[in-house]
Amino acid sequence: MKYIKLFLILPLVFFVSCDLDESPPFLDATLYQDVQSAEAARDGIYQALTGYNTQERRLFIENLYSGLMFTRKGGGRVTSRDMSTLCSLKPGYHMDAEFMWGGLYQAIARANGAIAAVNTVATPSNTDELAFNDVAGHAYFVRAWAYFKLATHWGDIPLWLELPSEGNTNKAKSPASDVYDQIVSDLQMAQTLLNGNGGVGYPKQHAASMLLAKVYMAKATNTDIQTMGGSMDYWGLAYSEAIKVYNSGEYSLVSDYGSLFTVQGENSTESIFELQIAQDAANSQIGRNFTPWKYKAGMHFGWFQVTAFQHDKHVAAYGGGQNWTGPTLITSFPDKRYNATYLHQYYRADRTAPAGNVRVYPSASWRGGMGSSHPYLFKWVEKDRTHSNQYNSQNVVAMRYAELLLMLAVISNELGNGQEMTYLTPVLSRAGLSPRAEFSAGQSSFRDAIMEEYQFELIGEGEDSFHTKRRGYQYFLDHTVLPHNNSFGKKVLIGSQKYQANREVQFSTNESEIMKLQIPLSEINTNELIN
Repeated sequence: MKYIKLFLILPLVFFVSCDLDESPPFLDATLYQDVQSAEAARDGIYQALTGYNTQERRLFIENLYSGLMFTRKGGGRVTSRDMSTLCSLKPGYHMDAEFMWGGLYQAIARANGAIAAVNTVATPSNTDELAFNDVAGHAYFVRAWAYFKLATHWGDIPLWLELPSEGNTNKAKSPASDVYDQIVSDLQMAQTLLNGNGGVGYPKQHAASMLLAKVYMAKATNTDIQTMGGSMDYWGLAYSEAIKVYNSGEYSLVSDYGSLFTVQGENSTESIFELQIAQDAANSQIGRNFTPWKYKAGMHFGWFQVTAFQHDKHVAAYGGGQNWTGPTLITSFPDKRYNATYLHQYYRADRTAPAGNVRVYPSASWRGGMGSSHPYLFKWVEKDRTHSNQYNSQNVVAMRYAELLLMLAVISNELGNGQEMTYLTPVLSRAGLSPRAEFSAGQSSFRDAIMEEYQFELIGEGEDSFHTKRRGYQYFLDHTVLPHNNSFGKKVLIGSQKYQANREVQFSTNESEIMKLQIPLSEINTNELIN
């Protein structure tokens, strides 16, 4: 049973510059004096991650600020607000980013309340002590995860580790290096305290280890946030954390890749951290936002599309560049991940097939305008085509075992330990693929090929911006921005159409625009220590 559905949380009003008159009841220390109340508060912390701001708006930002996806929101035009700003990698003061910021800090506030109030013990000796330790461990984990998202997208940010109080309502920005070090500290605490007491649906200490490995990978490739040793030291630390999860034996790849993105496949052996969604409680609009027009009975916005260029890169990597067309492409593509990732042809739910055939690229090879020129992302589409509710119940997997295997492949390649194919091969085998030649052409070639593999495996799952930008501005420019920009006017893999201005947008090449978001205006206007 999904834990979010079981818990009705009192509302919490929190911004970084906090209005002390609100006196949020959620932060009342008496909530943590008995196990039942403390566990309810734990669920409230996770509920903050499933609200619209920290789920739908977060995925909107993370997917579209990556150079891999476009949006039909705003009429399916290249001149729409989001296509001309966020998707062009020049977001400015973006409204969705501002709400994402507020939602993540709300989760941090709830976690801070638990961290301040829960009593933990070094060696728990009874079930209550185990329960309280586990609740505190979840608070540290959520605070680390939220700060990881904030630091990834904004860099230097206010670092709240305590509750606001009289005389303490503003916070200056801390350097990103300090934020990352705090994330490390929080995750180490989470590793110590998390003990599995929550049961199915709650992350275990292995989730903290996986996130810690990602933090060390970020440090390994960014000297600005390194605070001890050098890059190879951080690659070694990343390996130490990732291999803990691998050696735990608790996770494995599911046989059917597509099942990861269905209600029936929730909380699988592959899931390491999964946001639990219940339609009646979480009011998740993921299905509405991702589901194409008339694909289901009602409430279908279809905002998210993979760029044709990114789709074609996948086709070139595993389809041999063949002239795939229409239904042949849907049924015959060698990569088994394809049909679970892209949707470009379907029959309307309100018609009887074959009437109402809807086609976008590559089935619509004519590419008449922006909206028809890119395939939909299928992963988070509502799979029940009779569904007409605005809200749906599909969980969102935030971290999974396949990503851990790719991380270990990356880390092994950087360390030169010869183990990279041990971790990569199972991911490719599940997809029905053999390793490409690029994986055996040396360290540099492997590095570039595995970065593409992240995209083919994980696109649209909320990690695209992190992975495409983790190696820094020049790598992002050379491997994502410029290849896309330089594709204009060239023939595509399918049909004879070209990438043209009314179907694509040029990405900015300005480092200050494409690498980090701007601190929201609401924060600047209310926080006296930020200008």
